[in-house]
Amino acid sequence: MKRFFEILQYVKNYLGFASLNVMFNILSVVFNLFSLTMIMPFLQLLFDKTKLVHEAPELALNTDSIVAYFNYTISTVIIEKGEVNALMFISVLVVILFFLKNLSRYLAMFFLSPLRNGVVQDIRNDIYKRILILPLAYFSEQRKGDIMSRITNDVMNIEWSIMQSLEMLFREPITIMIFMITLVLISPTLTLFVVILLPVTGILIAQVGKSLRRTSAKSQKQLGVILSIVEETISGLRIIKGFNAIAKTDEKFREQNSRLTKIMTRLYRKRDLASPMSEFLSTLVLVVILWFGGQLVLSNTSSLEPTVFIFYVVVFSQLIVPAKAFTEAYYNVQKGVASAERIHEIIDAEEMIVEKPDALSKKDFNESIVYQNVSFAYEKESVLQDIDLTIGKGKMIALVGASGSGKSTMVDLLPRFYDCTSGEILVDGVAVKDLKIDDLRGLMGLVTQETILFNDTVFNNIAFGMENVEMKDVIAAAKIANAHEFIENMPEGYETNIGDRGVKMSGGQRQRISIARAVLKNPPVMILDEATSALDTESERLVQDALFKLMQNRTSVVIAHRLSTIQNATEIVVMEKGRIVERGNHNELLVKNGVYKRLIDLQSFKS
Repeated sequence: MKRFFEILQYVKNYLGFASLNVMFNILSVVFNLFSLTMIMPFLQLLFDKTKLVHEAPELALNTDSIVAYFNYTISTVIIEKGEVNALMFISVLVVILFFLKNLSRYLAMFFLSPLRNGVVQDIRNDIYKRILILPLAYFSEQRKGDIMSRITNDVMNIEWSIMQSLEMLFREPITIMIFMITLVLISPTLTLFVVILLPVTGILIAQVGKSLRRTSAKSQKQLGVILSIVEETISGLRIIKGFNAIAKTDEKFREQNSRLTKIMTRLYRKRDLASPMSEFLSTLVLVVILWFGGQLVLSNTSSLEPTVFIFYVVVFSQLIVPAKAFTEAYYNVQKGVASAERIHEIIDAEEMIVEKPDALSKKDFNESIVYQNVSFAYEKESVLQDIDLTIGKGKMIALVGASGSGKSTMVDLLPRFYDCTSGEILVDGVAVKDLKIDDLRGLMGLVTQETILFNDTVFNNIAFGMENVEMKDVIAAAKIANAHEFIENMPEGYETNIGDRGVKMSGGQRQRISIARAVLKNPPVMILDEATSALDTESERLVQDALFKLMQNRTSVVIAHRLSTIQNATEIVVMEKGRIVERGNHNELLVKNGVYKRLIDLQSFKS
């Protein structure tokens, strides 16, 4: 139950609501108990067993004094108005007590509502913040659909299981405790017998609960698999249709969906066992109490009167309802704990890119970026080995090489999307690990091959991540990126929503929006990761022109797929299998007649 208590830690932010909930739950139980105590004077009146009290007892804050004063009040009504009016008095009192009980119960739930929803809100906020902070390496090992399942279905599962159970978890133990104290006061012997029986039922309930938790964990994991398949299907629908793979993909989904159905069937059967099993066990205990208590009443040695025993049985029968509700809450909690464990796998995931407590602030770039003997590996797979490279201010450095040679990884190390396995990267002589992460990334602009745009307006996509941006600045950035003309022709201009990932625009238009975003940020260092490789000739010309304007008077690191675009680079760095194998300008590398020359010849042959 460790995860359950970790979820309850969120309640501390809402202690005021929790305290009010507990207070009104206690009042609800007390009013319920007082309404039940009316059974004894009611039965005594019916069986003519009422002992009239003629003198008012001294009123004090203890049970005996309250009972004595109540008996005096009943006696006064009987003496002055008769037994029928005394029954009416008791009946009205019961109605008032039940009204107060239900009002208190409603107020308890009223104050629990903001607590429940607040806790769920805080959990979602923590997961989302964690997703933003965790390194890219974490997501390369996880299915996107599974992560989406955790922030949606698992959180919803917690809301429906643990949060809905909070009311029962807060109220029922209080109810059980007060009723048990009452039972001890009525008959310690009979209650001792009850206490011996209850642990047996508790053990049986706990065993089913553990099984339910395991099955619930399997169901949430399987749901993540299905969401991943759906996400991949929507993203790759063009390929699925183009390769006539509809039947194959449908078969795969049906297989996984069938597996989920079987798991959920087991889950519901185990969960639905909670109510009938707890009711049967409670009834079994009640029958044993009737047998044992009946013997005490019939024996001459016991002081347990029949009316008192009936009251005892009524109170115990009322104990069955909260015990049953608590059992159901326990099963729901077990189901929710499985989701809590999946959520905490994200919240507790190791934050590999950590900012030092005494990290240095840096707002400008003055000299150079230096890779010093840098190596990097994913798990055990080596990607970069012994990289030494200096990028001077104002220089354009081009990285070329075959796919998988380590180009993208090399630039990803610069803004600390990943950290070097060994070696260091220095910015103006200071290691990037010693700088504040926000300041480091603030020095850099990024334009990637896969254009990342958001389902928002053109204006908000260009101004992404920046505060208090004026329209004139966005327009100026769009003009530099050769994007202003087509933006103006959109239905609502800069306020046009571009759809999911910019689906309403062409590839070249999306890329120019991405470049405009980098222009507006105006960073001293630009990272261009194959920014034109997926474009047609006309779009490439427009984008290349925009990139040329973007790189003017600033330091640039360019990953080039089309080598014709980087022939004017200050230095071209040729990579192969994670190492730098050649370096120099375009003409120097051609003379060497090595890897670069071979790449140039291959592209010339293809074109």
